[in-house]
Amino acid sequence: MTTTQILLLLVVLVVIVVAVVAALAAKRRKRSAELRSTFGSEYDRTVEGSGKRKDAERELVDRKQRHEQLQIRPLSDASRTRYLTAWDGVQNRFIDSPVLALSEADALVTQMLNERGFPTDDTRQAADMLSVEHAGVLDDFRAGHQIEQANSTDRANTEQVRQGMLHFRRVFEELVSEGSAQSGSMAGDHQQGEHQQGEHQQGDQGDHQQGGYADDEQRPTHRDGAQQDRAAQQRADGDTRR
Repeated sequence: MTTTQILLLLVVLVVIVVAVVAALAAKRRKRSAELRSTFGSEYDRTVEGSGKRKDAERELVDRKQRHEQLQIRPLSDASRTRYLTAWDGVQNRFIDSPVLALSEADALVTQMLNERGFPTDDTRQAADMLSVEHAGVLDDFRAGHQIEQANSTDRANTEQVRQGMLHFRRVFEELVSEGSAQSGSMAGDHQQGEHQQGEHQQGDQGDHQQGGYADDEQRPTHRDGAQQDRAAQQRADGDTRR
């Protein structure tokens, strides 16, 4: 081979190597983007906990593979109705027995996860599987369980118990309504309740704790109803006098 041919061959080899490296880098970037899109903030938490992006992404890929082996299924209409009724009962009991209600909320969410096909024997494993398709409520799931553990040993105060109920409520709403026509309406109701809760806490946080409501939207509903009753009575009195 001539010198020119050797140089040409080297150039071709360098181009091939650069192309392969660029393709591998693009593949890694694509996988990272897909994992970040799937897991959201859980991606950053896992990378931070692992210390190495490569190891963290390997763990997240393993979660997806284990999740694919599960037989995740939506609730039947009958089961969904049963859980919604049970949750209403839990929220009503929160007014008089917040500690008991939080334990019941934890048990109800766990029961629903099990019925839908998620592993429930280990909280960490359940959280890992939730992170694949329900990363948006993963922090709520973990926080709710953490508060319930403190609650079970009398180490949670009233406000923490209330926050625990709100955490479980967000998890419950997402899982119970997934794949149903109720999903949009429940999400809207929840956002409205969160907005009202923030306004109520800023206006009069002490009065809220005294009332003991887990759902702040209950108070304005009762007030509005009372005002409407008084207005109706005034109109009736006016008609009588005329």
